[in-house]
Amino acid sequence: QVQLVESGGGLVEAGGSLSLSCTASQSTDSGTIVSFSAMAWYRQAPGRQRELVARIPASGAAYYVDSVQGRFTISRDNARNTVYLQMNSLKAEDTAVYYCNAQTILATNYWGQGTLVTVSS
Repeated sequence: QVQLVESGGGLVEAGGSLSLSCTASQSTDSGTIVSFSAMAWYRQAPGRQRELVARIPASGAAYYVDSVQGRFTISRDNARNTVYLQMNSLKAEDTAVYYCNAQTILATNYWGQGTLVTVSS
């Protein structure tokens, strides 16, 4: 069983910064540890569909949606199964619930419970 636990959301003024983190914890009867080929952050604003914000593979370049390019940075600590999202120069339109995602090499997806980021203008 895999659980993703997020932290770091909150209220910030426009132009400010926030950092999100997400750690995957695992408990398996067989002792097998799941490896994640990619970890990502999605967000869902009120009345809108969930969208991919940033994605980072186990190795290689990260991907960012155009609207956050240059302002957000995704990183991961493979040893700790943790993914981070550093968000700078926040805008009101970044307000959303942010969800952590972890994908295995077999394309099984796991999701966090979501953390609310509110940017006041």
